[in-house]
Amino acid sequence: MRVIVIGSGIGGASTAYHLALHGAEVVVVDADRAGVATDAGAGIVSPWTSTWDEAVYPLAAAAGRYYPTLAAELSEAGHESSYEVVGGMVVSAREEELTEAYDRLVARVAEAPEAGVVKRLDAGQARELFPPLAPELAAVHLSGAGRVDGQVLRRALISAAIDRGVEFVTAEASLEPGLRVRAGAEELSGDAVVLAAGAWSGEVAEALGVPVPVTPQRGQISHFALPGADTRGWPVVLPRTSHYLLAFPGGRVVAGATRESGAGFDHRVTAAGQREVLEQALAVAPGLGDAGLVETRVGFRPASPDGLPLLGQVAPGLYLATGFGPGGLTLGPYAGKLVAELVLGADVPGELLSGCGPGRFS
Repeated sequence: MRVIVIGSGIGGASTAYHLALHGAEVVVVDADRAGVATDAGAGIVSPWTSTWDEAVYPLAAAAGRYYPTLAAELSEAGHESSYEVVGGMVVSAREEELTEAYDRLVARVAEAPEAGVVKRLDAGQARELFPPLAPELAAVHLSGAGRVDGQVLRRALISAAIDRGVEFVTAEASLEPGLRVRAGAEELSGDAVVLAAGAWSGEVAEALGVPVPVTPQRGQISHFALPGADTRGWPVVLPRTSHYLLAFPGGRVVAGATRESGAGFDHRVTAAGQREVLEQALAVAPGLGDAGLVETRVGFRPASPDGLPLLGQVAPGLYLATGFGPGGLTLGPYAGKLVAELVLGADVPGELLSGCGPGRFS
């Protein structure tokens, strides 16, 4: 079976890799645009601490469970994913918020032992784990939460796919009737096409008249340097906002991210965006005040109208793997596996994709 995958962000790279694992002939077409969400993102792999509703939580929980398997598989093939379990902390100064988070996590961990152990931490214990944290913030700690660098994971999936014979074509792609893919001046055809072009998915499919209501949501995410700090084991920090903090080895701390709808494909670090990231980060972790600001990355999340991904068949031979919004690095690797299985005719448990069917926007 020959499959054309349009896009090589986290959804497209994972779909191509998993198709190749099952022996499919795969060609990936990607325009290599600036602002791919995967390359800008620092991923928090902790679906259990999320507030996702029941329409997507089963998929998210299965995605979290799949991460160690995928990371081990890639490592065995010589491609490091950067995925590591470091634990996570939901932080707040309000007792009622911590109690709500604790109760939710206890209920979820009962059905997902891979999420680890849940425990309450006072403010002092929380700062022992993440020293820059504000002194008034206590936490609920989950031992199984993980982190991943989007750029590194994407490279690992692409390299592993190439090892298995996947062809990559760098070109602007468009879809035409008859499942033909225009890749620059070249025309490609296959038995199936997977559209995984992230925030650009809608415009790629425009000529077919197939509704793919995905729009760009700009995210700005900043990286800080704390020279001499041993940040390898610092947990992910999750305030009660859409912002977050996480650390990587080598004294690097990442803070994000803005959620800017309506900004289009404006690939700039803006003054307002930088201020928002800094204010939110320093409110939670004032100890970062002396850190060096190394860079700010900008990515365009593919946002759907209801905030849920578009996964599955949308027309004969045409499948979608897009619309992940801010959850791409959590959902994308496993979603790509599921879409690959759908393309190849395998059965996928219905509860994993309920609410994510692309036909809901027809």
